[in-house]
Amino acid sequence: MKNPDPTSREITAMLRQWEKGDRTALEELMPLVYDELHKQAARYLRRERADHTLQTTALIHEAFLKLVGQREARWESRTHFFAIAAQAMRRILIDHARAKHQAKRGGANITLALDDVEPVSGGNERDVDLLALDQALGRLAKIDEQQVRIVELRYFGGLNLEETAAALGISRATVVRDWSVAKTWLRRELTR
Repeated sequence: MKNPDPTSREITAMLRQWEKGDRTALEELMPLVYDELHKQAARYLRRERADHTLQTTALIHEAFLKLVGQREARWESRTHFFAIAAQAMRRILIDHARAKHQAKRGGANITLALDDVEPVSGGNERDVDLLALDQALGRLAKIDEQQVRIVELRYFGGLNLEETAAALGISRATVVRDWSVAKTWLRRELTR
């Protein structure tokens, strides 16, 4: 009988088997990671505007298809897998926002509420324009790529400080420092 609550080590082992081409490992892995992927997707979509057309299940499936399609992926751990999934979901949401914005030709940009982490937008403002945030992260990447990764993992991935540190192989103190600097930098960029 299978363990109903798989450990991080078991998921990591399945990821490595999948990486080596074991398709049954992928079939066993999906039900184990689905709930967490669903939580991530739901967290993103809760932050979206009310009339958003992308559904949670569609976001999960698109992200999973992107993950399955990565033949060169080297899965280091469960945390690494969910970090890459967060990045995939971010890209899907941004692509969706761009397509919607282009379709409206000058329509309002898509906003993303910052409910689960401290707002980077400052003050009482709880919404950030997703496209503006993506552009700001692009500019930040030219200055400090690690800070961008931290924002992706914390904001888009919903990882806590310890999980972010583990995913990046850095100390918790470094995550705290870089997270603070990145939020300050983004606040300035987004309120220009």
